[in-house]
Amino acid sequence: MESVPEARAWARDLLAGQVEDSVLDDVLLLLSELATNAVAHSDSGRTADGRVAVYVARTSAMVHVEVTDDGSAASAPAVRVPEADDDGGRGLWLVEMVAAGWGSHRDDAGGSVWFRVPG
Repeated sequence: MESVPEARAWARDLLAGQVEDSVLDDVLLLLSELATNAVAHSDSGRTADGRVAVYVARTSAMVHVEVTDDGSAASAPAVRVPEADDDGGRGLWLVEMVAAGWGSHRDDAGGSVWFRVPG
């Protein structure tokens, strides 16, 4: 994916008509947050050849989305409660609030953050 809007459009095309509109809205919101975080906070956004990949899987009960990036030696995914006047910092907080589950993992190839929503 070259951009967050491209990732959203791809996921929208993939899931449209397959899940309820409210589920699609939740998936697109949370995907936007994770993709933005991958670019802003991982090595993917710091190098010319950085990569961010999006994976989507759907079953009859849920939608699973995973965003992988080049990882970061300086930070790890963490939820923080934003102040009302904060300009950012709501990404994982929104994931925590909206998703039925989420998690992250890191290995030598980079990092991944995933979420699941019923649907």
